[in-house]
Amino acid sequence: MILAAGRGERLRPLTDHTPKPLLIAAGKPLIEHQIDRLRQAGLTELVINLGWLGEQIEQALGDGHRHGLSIRYSREPQTALETAGGIRQALHLLGESAFMVVNADVLCDFPLARLRELEPDGLAHLVMVDNPAHHPHGDFALVDGRLRLDGEPRLTYSGIGVFRPEMFRGLDPGVRPLRPVLEDAIMHDQVSAELHRGHWVDIGTPERLRELAEGFRFS
Repeated sequence: MILAAGRGERLRPLTDHTPKPLLIAAGKPLIEHQIDRLRQAGLTELVINLGWLGEQIEQALGDGHRHGLSIRYSREPQTALETAGGIRQALHLLGESAFMVVNADVLCDFPLARLRELEPDGLAHLVMVDNPAHHPHGDFALVDGRLRLDGEPRLTYSGIGVFRPEMFRGLDPGVRPLRPVLEDAIMHDQVSAELHRGHWVDIGTPERLRELAEGFRFS
């Protein structure tokens, strides 16, 4: 699943008339870089959630045939349902097995093929990165391959993970951020993780979008 429903407030005015996943970097839309990497990793079926200006994304990507894979869409209100709410709404498209989730606005050279057949030892397995300058305190601690709410070193969630559908089935429909769902699972020792120290960028501001276009390697 590619998460693509957000408004992109910090990228305004660029996102006033163009959804963030369709902003151009290194010659093509951000979401197409993500799709290409997923296809190269051997994935052939994608679900994309749509919110703000989502019809533009569906028009640009169609059914995925041009990219050599199949795309289905989970449509949300223009205000979007946040990460956990969006995944909860899309469960009927995602099947009964563990599935990979990636943010449309995060680009990373982590080898996604390693996650394709991964079955989490618990409810989820996350890829973590060292804390960027704009998020210096991180999200969670990584201790012996498990995430903890407290401890060191603290790391940042990369926006790449593998989840079991059971993590979201019990949620009520509607707007649901991911953080409280993750915290509950971590408290019950249900989230494993690994640290990736390669290239990673979260495209949250116009400045980072420009830096991405100038210096990120998309290989």
